[in-house]
Amino acid sequence: MSKKEKNPSPAGEQEQAPQEAQQPQEVTEEYRQEETPETFTVTREQMEKMEALAGQLSSLHDQHLRLAAEYDNYRKRTTREKETIYQDAKLDTIAKFLEVYDNLERAASQTGDEDNVHKQGMVMIFNQLKSVLEKMGVTIDDPQGQPFDPARHNAVMHVDDENLGEGIVSQVFQKGFLLGERVIRCATVQVAN
Repeated sequence: MSKKEKNPSPAGEQEQAPQEAQQPQEVTEEYRQEETPETFTVTREQMEKMEALAGQLSSLHDQHLRLAAEYDNYRKRTTREKETIYQDAKLDTIAKFLEVYDNLERAASQTGDEDNVHKQGMVMIFNQLKSVLEKMGVTIDDPQGQPFDPARHNAVMHVDDENLGEGIVSQVFQKGFLLGERVIRCATVQVAN
Protein backbone atom coordinates (compact mmCIF):
# COMPACT_ATOMS: atom_id res chain seq x y z
CA MET A 1 0.00 0.00 0.00
CA SER A 2 1.18 3.42 -0.74
CA LYS A 3 1.50 6.21 1.74
CA LYS A 4 -1.05 8.26 -0.11
CA GLU A 5 -3.78 5.82 0.58
CA LYS A 6 -2.99 5.52 4.28
CA ASN A 7 -2.42 9.18 4.97
CA PRO A 8 -4.43 11.64 3.10
CA SER A 9 -2.50 14.45 1.58
CA PRO A 10 -2.33 17.78 3.30
CA ALA A 11 -3.81 19.36 0.20
CA GLY A 12 -6.90 17.17 0.55
CA GLU A 13 -7.36 18.32 4.12
CA GLN A 14 -7.13 21.91 3.07
CA GLU A 15 -9.80 21.41 0.46
CA GLN A 16 -12.21 19.86 2.92
CA ALA A 17 -11.65 22.44 5.66
CA PRO A 18 -12.73 25.46 3.62
CA GLN A 19 -15.93 23.70 2.54
CA GLU A 20 -16.85 22.91 6.12
CA ALA A 21 -16.03 26.43 7.21
CA GLN A 22 -18.09 27.91 4.40
CA GLN A 23 -21.27 26.03 5.27
CA PRO A 24 -21.68 27.48 8.79
CA GLN A 25 -20.98 30.96 7.48
CA GLU A 26 -23.71 30.64 4.85
CA VAL A 27 -26.22 29.38 7.44
CA THR A 28 -25.28 32.20 9.77
CA GLU A 29 -25.71 34.79 7.03
CA GLU A 30 -29.14 33.38 6.11
CA TYR A 31 -30.11 33.37 9.77
CA ARG A 32 -29.04 36.98 10.17
CA GLN A 33 -31.07 37.94 7.13
CA GLU A 34 -34.19 36.28 8.60
CA GLU A 35 -33.68 38.01 11.97
CA THR A 36 -33.62 41.51 10.62
CA PRO A 37 -37.13 42.71 9.78
CA GLU A 38 -37.80 44.38 6.54
CA THR A 39 -38.40 48.07 6.82
CA PHE A 40 -40.79 49.99 4.65
CA THR A 41 -41.20 53.65 4.16
CA VAL A 42 -44.73 54.95 4.34
CA THR A 43 -45.81 58.31 3.09
CA ARG A 44 -48.06 60.61 5.07
CA GLU A 45 -50.87 60.00 2.56
CA GLN A 46 -50.57 56.22 2.98
CA MET A 47 -50.50 56.56 6.76
CA GLU A 48 -53.66 58.70 6.74
CA LYS A 49 -55.35 56.19 4.45
CA MET A 50 -54.42 53.31 6.81
CA GLU A 51 -55.74 55.24 9.81
CA ALA A 52 -58.99 55.95 7.98
CA LEU A 53 -59.36 52.26 7.10
CA ALA A 54 -58.64 51.26 10.71
CA GLY A 55 -61.35 53.69 11.87
CA GLN A 56 -63.78 52.23 9.32
CA LEU A 57 -62.97 48.70 10.49
CA SER A 58 -63.54 49.69 14.12
CA SER A 59 -66.86 51.33 13.22
CA LEU A 60 -68.02 48.27 11.27
CA HIS A 61 -66.96 45.99 14.12
CA ASP A 62 -69.04 48.08 16.58
CA GLN A 63 -72.02 47.94 14.21
CA HIS A 64 -71.64 44.17 13.94
CA LEU A 65 -71.55 43.76 17.73
CA ARG A 66 -74.62 45.97 18.17
CA LEU A 67 -76.50 44.11 15.46
CA ALA A 68 -75.62 40.75 17.04
CA ALA A 69 -76.81 42.02 20.45
CA GLU A 70 -80.05 43.37 18.97
CA TYR A 71 -80.71 40.05 17.26
CA ASP A 72 -80.05 38.13 20.48
CA ASN A 73 -82.46 40.43 22.37
CA TYR A 74 -85.05 40.04 19.60
CA ARG A 75 -84.77 36.24 19.73
CA LYS A 76 -85.17 36.18 23.53
CA ARG A 77 -88.09 38.63 23.40
CA THR A 78 -89.97 36.64 20.75
CA THR A 79 -89.42 33.40 22.69
CA ARG A 80 -90.84 35.05 25.81
CA GLU A 81 -93.78 36.45 23.84
CA LYS A 82 -94.58 33.03 22.37
CA GLU A 83 -94.62 31.49 25.83
CA THR A 84 -96.78 34.32 27.15
CA ILE A 85 -99.22 34.08 24.23
CA TYR A 86 -99.58 30.33 24.78
CA GLN A 87 -100.14 30.77 28.53
CA ASP A 88 -102.65 33.60 27.94
CA ALA A 89 -104.59 31.52 25.41
CA LYS A 90 -104.59 28.55 27.78
CA LEU A 91 -105.75 30.78 30.64
CA ASP A 92 -108.58 32.30 28.57
CA THR A 93 -109.75 28.87 27.39
CA ILE A 94 -109.80 27.44 30.90
CA ALA A 95 -111.69 30.51 32.18
CA LYS A 96 -114.54 29.74 29.77
CA PHE A 97 -114.92 26.24 31.23
CA LEU A 98 -115.15 27.47 34.82
CA GLU A 99 -118.84 28.31 34.43
CA VAL A 100 -119.45 24.68 33.41
CA TYR A 101 -117.39 23.58 36.42
CA ASP A 102 -119.55 25.71 38.76
CA ASN A 103 -122.81 24.30 37.34
CA LEU A 104 -121.58 20.70 37.52
CA GLU A 105 -120.39 21.28 41.09
CA ARG A 106 -123.83 22.59 42.08
CA ALA A 107 -125.57 19.65 40.39
CA ALA A 108 -123.24 17.10 42.00
CA SER A 109 -123.63 18.64 45.47
CA GLN A 110 -127.45 18.40 45.48
CA THR A 111 -128.62 16.15 48.26
CA GLY A 112 -131.10 13.35 47.88
CA ASP A 113 -131.80 10.72 45.28
CA GLU A 114 -128.26 9.31 45.41
CA ASP A 115 -129.32 6.23 43.42
CA ASN A 116 -130.54 8.30 40.46
CA VAL A 117 -128.47 7.47 37.35
CA HIS A 118 -128.68 11.08 36.15
CA LYS A 119 -127.10 12.36 39.35
CA GLN A 120 -124.43 9.66 39.20
CA GLY A 121 -123.69 10.69 35.61
CA MET A 122 -123.38 14.35 36.68
CA VAL A 123 -120.94 13.38 39.45
CA MET A 124 -118.87 11.32 37.00
CA ILE A 125 -118.75 14.19 34.47
CA PHE A 126 -117.83 16.63 37.26
CA ASN A 127 -114.98 14.36 38.42
CA GLN A 128 -113.78 13.98 34.83
CA LEU A 129 -113.69 17.78 34.37
CA LYS A 130 -111.73 18.16 37.64
CA SER A 131 -109.25 15.54 36.39
CA VAL A 132 -108.79 17.34 33.05
CA LEU A 133 -108.19 20.67 34.81
CA GLU A 134 -105.60 19.05 37.11
CA LYS A 135 -103.75 17.60 34.10
CA MET A 136 -103.62 21.08 32.58
CA GLY A 137 -101.96 22.42 35.74
CA VAL A 138 -105.00 24.14 37.22
CA THR A 139 -105.29 24.21 40.99
CA ILE A 140 -108.42 25.06 42.94
CA ASP A 141 -108.07 27.86 45.49
CA ASP A 142 -110.38 27.20 48.45
CA PRO A 143 -109.17 29.76 51.02
CA GLN A 144 -111.57 28.87 53.86
CA GLY A 145 -109.83 29.74 57.17
CA GLN A 146 -106.78 31.28 55.45
CA PRO A 147 -105.64 34.94 55.56
CA PHE A 148 -107.25 37.21 52.97
CA ASP A 149 -105.02 37.89 49.94
CA PRO A 150 -106.32 40.74 47.74
CA ALA A 151 -104.32 39.44 44.77
CA ARG A 152 -106.14 36.08 44.86
CA HIS A 153 -109.42 36.76 46.68
CA ASN A 154 -112.39 39.00 46.02
CA ALA A 155 -114.06 40.07 49.29
CA VAL A 156 -117.77 40.76 48.86
CA MET A 157 -118.77 40.71 52.52
CA HIS A 158 -117.29 41.42 55.94
CA VAL A 159 -118.46 39.83 59.14
CA ASP A 160 -117.59 40.41 62.78
CA ASP A 161 -116.51 37.08 64.18
CA GLU A 162 -114.61 36.80 67.46
CA ASN A 163 -113.70 33.15 66.76
CA LEU A 164 -111.69 34.11 63.67
CA GLY A 165 -108.78 36.51 63.56
CA GLU A 166 -108.81 39.73 61.63
CA GLY A 167 -108.46 39.33 57.87
CA ILE A 168 -109.29 35.60 57.86
CA VAL A 169 -111.63 34.19 55.19
CA SER A 170 -114.75 33.02 56.99
CA GLN A 171 -116.79 31.77 54.02
CA VAL A 172 -116.14 30.96 50.35
CA PHE A 173 -118.97 31.74 47.91
CA GLN A 174 -117.08 30.79 44.75
CA LYS A 175 -113.77 28.96 44.57
CA GLY A 176 -110.78 30.51 42.85
CA PHE A 177 -108.58 28.89 40.21
CA LEU A 178 -104.85 29.21 39.59
CA LEU A 179 -102.70 28.19 36.62
CA GLY A 180 -99.29 27.87 38.20
CA GLU A 181 -98.93 31.18 40.04
CA ARG A 182 -101.31 33.08 37.74
CA VAL A 183 -104.87 33.70 38.85
CA ILE A 184 -107.53 32.50 36.43
CA ARG A 185 -110.39 33.54 38.66
CA CYS A 186 -110.31 35.09 42.13
CA ALA A 187 -112.14 33.32 44.90
CA THR A 188 -115.25 35.20 46.05
CA VAL A 189 -115.13 35.28 49.85
CA GLN A 190 -116.44 36.70 53.11
CA VAL A 191 -113.77 38.13 55.41
CA ALA A 192 -113.82 38.42 59.20
CA ASN A 193 -113.01 41.83 60.71
